Amino acid sequence: MAMTAPASTLRQIPSGIWMLGFVSLLMDVSSEIIHSLLPVFMVTTLGASALAVGLVEGGAEATALIVKVFSGALSDYLGKRKGLAVFGYALAALSKPFFALASGVGTVLAARLTDRIGKGIRGAPRDALVADIAPPHLRGAAFGLRQSLDTVGAFLGPLIAIGLMYLWANDIRAVFWVAVIPGILSVALLVFGVQEPGGHQSVKGVNPLQRENLARLSPAYWVVVAVGGVFTLARFSEAFLVLRAQQVGLPLFLAPVVLVAMNLVYSLAAYPFGRLADAYSHTKLLLWGLVVLIAADVVLAVGSHWAVTLCGVALWGLHMGMTQGLLATMVADTAPADLRGTAFGVFNLASGLALLVASALAGWLWDSFGAAFTFYGGAVFCGATIALVWSTRPYARQHSE
Repeated sequence: MAMTAPASTLRQIPSGIWMLGFVSLLMDVSSEIIHSLLPVFMVTTLGASALAVGLVEGGAEATALIVKVFSGALSDYLGKRKGLAVFGYALAALSKPFFALASGVGTVLAARLTDRIGKGIRGAPRDALVADIAPPHLRGAAFGLRQSLDTVGAFLGPLIAIGLMYLWANDIRAVFWVAVIPGILSVALLVFGVQEPGGHQSVKGVNPLQRENLARLSPAYWVVVAVGGVFTLARFSEAFLVLRAQQVGLPLFLAPVVLVAMNLVYSLAAYPFGRLADAYSHTKLLLWGLVVLIAADVVLAVGSHWAVTLCGVALWGLHMGMTQGLLATMVADTAPADLRGTAFGVFNLASGLALLVASALAGWLWDSFGAAFTFYGGAVFCGATIALVWSTRPYARQHSE
């Protein structure tokens, strides 16, 4: 039987998935206007070191991932997803004005933690909601589509930041204020545009973190958790991509172009590779994504001109498109339906702890030995992940069967 045409597949994806994608798009526009400028704002305006940037970014992103374990479990306990997602998006929207008001690294850290706590609260319930809404045979495409729309926002945000930085003579604080608007719109769209399905299979009031429930998570699922954790050690904060480009000569007002390039490639790749994940070996696709990340690290390490750095950034975006929706699909496929929120939460707990270590280590390598060693270190962890994926192929084969 011939494969379903891409346009036909898109028509089959439920409208709720599209709405969740546009909610993510708007919030990412808001977040990336800030995040694309925040590393240089911290270094040039607030006088922070690379290690401080790594600790702030790693701590913030790790907080988001760690909070997901509790929000995911809570969504399974309540038998509801949307309310938690709304709260998480609203908290992130409320954090945006504090970046514009920041006078020191402490305020930036508090705002980043609040923003990422909001992300953590919404992330696992939203991913579980995608899995609840999407038909099983379209789950990879649904995760890919949501991720693709999310990433459209992630490159529109930096583009807006570039334009405003140019028009407003590098007034970073004024640009930060603009980020408040799409954040508010994102919350409104989620409240009024997304309906939670009535057939959710949770047993309300049962603690999903009880030992007997956790025991229902299969060995194949725990392999995905382990792989995701080691993989995250190779994927430190994208703030170091921005700092690397500026280090090799990219003008200040063009700093957001780094995230534009990365997220443009990420957006274009996420949906096609999401569809591919529905018909192709997850293990092989993940291994190819790791090879692409190694190539990105090498280019970023050896490049001495910002144009070469942007090539490495594009490869980084390609690996994201190949792997992030795939990992979400692997979690959804290996977890019971009534424990999906918990499963996403535990997966993100492991990834969050790894990201904190990875970003702190990246900042330390940068300050102590130079930028190139940060990226060489990432390549080493990629190799470790490849070894782990290769050694756990029997579990992946069992899951496929």
